[in-house]
Amino acid sequence: MASTQSRAVERMYRAWTENWKNPPPDPEPRETDDHWGDLTAEPRGVDYIEVDDGLWLVPRGSAADGAALLCLHGGGFISGSVFTHRKMYGHLAKAIGVPALIAHQRYAPEHPYPAQQEDALKAYTWLVGRGFDRIVVAGDSAGGGLAITSQLAGRARGLPLATALLLISPWVDMAVSGDSFDTNAAKDGFFYRDVVQGLAAMYIAGRDPRDPEVNPLYADLTGLPPMFIQVGGDETLLDESRMLEKRAGEFGVEVRRDVFEEQQHTFQMAAGRAPEADDAISRFASWVRPRLEL
Repeated sequence: MASTQSRAVERMYRAWTENWKNPPPDPEPRETDDHWGDLTAEPRGVDYIEVDDGLWLVPRGSAADGAALLCLHGGGFISGSVFTHRKMYGHLAKAIGVPALIAHQRYAPEHPYPAQQEDALKAYTWLVGRGFDRIVVAGDSAGGGLAITSQLAGRARGLPLATALLLISPWVDMAVSGDSFDTNAAKDGFFYRDVVQGLAAMYIAGRDPRDPEVNPLYADLTGLPPMFIQVGGDETLLDESRMLEKRAGEFGVEVRRDVFEEQQHTFQMAAGRAPEADDAISRFASWVRPRLEL
């Protein structure tokens, strides 16, 4: 049974559903809306430094030998920020023992594709240029899909590939075709098919939703880094995580996918409060540390 703390994630998403249907007259600006972080306990021993490309998270005593995380936040490409996600990724950076950069992203619909991909590549290039040669790209929801598509774009430009990908409830299918949008519709607190279709339309701005540049399920994934996918058993994106696992495997990519029963989309946002979230963070750290030679 899901813990009381993890149920808070579901309550948050159901509240978002009401706001989506009936927007408040004076919504808080996207850049400063940090209420997502209310779910997450403050990770002790992590320092935050703002830089031009994002927010630098530095766990005290972290490795300074070329290993780092690049974190791409979720929010459907229309919301979220380095501040909404700083605590969750602070827990992840602390568990792994390396510094992390959460990248700034521009918002759709004002800035549709490829703006967010360019932002991710800019931050990745920033890390490479500072001598980080073992980079793990982590992303949640829209940021999970962006972790993959930005690596594909970087590969085309001759950039070195990341050491590994950590994908939290990755949203990868702009065609919104997964069966779990129907089978999990009553369990998921927010990510209904029509909502996700609307988010996809704002992001791709008229492109074919099956274009490989925006949809990794139709891309050539040859040579991509090992990926660890985590997904909640109650979320509507469950099926596309399975499709991503299958697609990556067809191209010889090493893939691990863990399904957390009775959990919602990006339940890891409850890190430090919910045992399920802490278990997920711990699994990521245990899997990736050997790949970073830590």
